[in-house]
Amino acid sequence: MSNLAEFQPVDTTPYADLATLLKASGDPLRLEILRVLQRDTFGVLELSQMFDMRQSGMSHHLKVLSRAGLVEPQREGNAIFYRRPLQEIGDGLLADVIRQIFDAVDRLSLPPARQARILEIRRQRSEQSRAFFARFAEQFREQQELIAEYAFYAEPVNELLRKRFDESPCQAILEIGPGEGAFLSSLASLGENVIAVDNSAEMLEQARERRTEAQLHNVELVLGETGDILERGDQFDLIVANMVLHHVPSPADIFLDSAALLKENGYLIVSDLCSHDQDWVRDNCGDLWLGFEPEELTAWAADAGLVAGETLFIGLRNGFQVQVREFRKGDGG
Repeated sequence: MSNLAEFQPVDTTPYADLATLLKASGDPLRLEILRVLQRDTFGVLELSQMFDMRQSGMSHHLKVLSRAGLVEPQREGNAIFYRRPLQEIGDGLLADVIRQIFDAVDRLSLPPARQARILEIRRQRSEQSRAFFARFAEQFREQQELIAEYAFYAEPVNELLRKRFDESPCQAILEIGPGEGAFLSSLASLGENVIAVDNSAEMLEQARERRTEAQLHNVELVLGETGDILERGDQFDLIVANMVLHHVPSPADIFLDSAALLKENGYLIVSDLCSHDQDWVRDNCGDLWLGFEPEELTAWAADAGLVAGETLFIGLRNGFQVQVREFRKGDGG
């Protein structure tokens, strides 16, 4: 007589997990959502507008993708945004399949209409930030220090720059988003030529006054964004972005543009807020994003071909935390 134990039901959990993943990815719309989220983070309403569908329908698709581990929610105050997983997916069959899905969709081009919607959402975000700085340019320092006093992040950044460049001054430096220009003197003493680009005319005027007062003759101020600097064809030894990422429409693009603008072995230095839940900063400080997980910056940098270096975390008395990050173009050696 046969042993009944040999006929016990087989554990089908791995098959069920694989079926869930394949079912989630077996829909053209959901695959296009994954393509849109390649390096961007969008809310349900933004995705609904992008794909011309009801919010309830989009929420359903995102729920299916989330259950399969293909997207993850990111809370920004009272709003929920979605992104592709930031953490290393890991090993095993499911992880291999997820990587293959991402690799496949990333080889596809977005339809022009979809790309136009993405650009429109970024434009709306950028206009929101620009409108804030146009209104509060004169109170910039007061507004900024509601979150973090300038010295709390400026000195650690300066210390890192001295460590890297005291013995080998830079030929060309770019500062993204100089604001009122408080950091320009530090950069002007570090390199032969400094370009500072800002999309706020009001903030750039304050930086211009500071440049004149400090007689920073090697500093050029440019009204625009990193894309405008790319069009000029300039290359830099160092790019600095202090407390800028949480104001820009697509933070990942800053890493891509910086990688294209850096010379080989050049450095990108970023200081910005760690992820937090203090939603009041949107209205009071013009923030588009409530900080970032360190893994987000690392993932965006790696996607752009930049290697992560030193990291410093600074705790602030009001509950915020600032991260100072170093990224290098090259092998990191």
